[in-house]
Amino acid sequence: MTETLITSQYFGFVISIFLYLIAVQIKAKLKLPVFNPLLLTCIMVIGLLLILNIPYTDYKESADLLSYLLTPATVCLAIPMYRQLKLLRQNLPAILSSVLIGSMGSIVTILIMGKLLQLESQHIITLLPKSITTAIGMGVSEEAGGIVTLTVISIVITGIFGTIIAEPLFKLLKISHPIARGLALGTASHAIGTAKALEFGEIEGAMSSLSIVLAGVITVCAVPVVSSLFL
Repeated sequence: MTETLITSQYFGFVISIFLYLIAVQIKAKLKLPVFNPLLLTCIMVIGLLLILNIPYTDYKESADLLSYLLTPATVCLAIPMYRQLKLLRQNLPAILSSVLIGSMGSIVTILIMGKLLQLESQHIITLLPKSITTAIGMGVSEEAGGIVTLTVISIVITGIFGTIIAEPLFKLLKISHPIARGLALGTASHAIGTAKALEFGEIEGAMSSLSIVLAGVITVCAVPVVSSLFL
């Protein structure tokens, strides 16, 4: 039965979902931010591939369905945003300015750190879209001349790191307003952060969902300009 599963064209998809469900249970029992389900899933998948000696290319091909579902899953985040439409309208100026500052702050920080560390221009471009959702970031990186696979890795790491530090950081800085929490998670940690925001509440989830869209649009417009002027 094991051999049948491994040779199945859906092996990667099935095993990824199965391990993610295990990771969710681990997080629920231990209740520590460091045990992020996505991070645990990545570790377990890597370990399983090494133990079973399965080439990554085979796994990737059999897990392509996950990539296909990424875009519609992101679109579904519009549902909590629609439910909080009145609240969004009431706070629109604050929301727009917050996401604009957060998105540009991310881009400028990467640019400055890249220059200080003497990274090649292509590598800096690769990291510029790190705080937007993968579905948008891949296209931005490709169009600007970055390395798409490294962009995806940086996006995933950013999202996981954001969800790990979010709750302790909110407590440390005494950030309790649901709009502020949602905007921070969505702007800094895209869809992965939005999943965390939804754990806090529907308002946080709605604000985070909106942040994904706005941060994506801002980054799509800003990265080509920044790369042409400074790289």
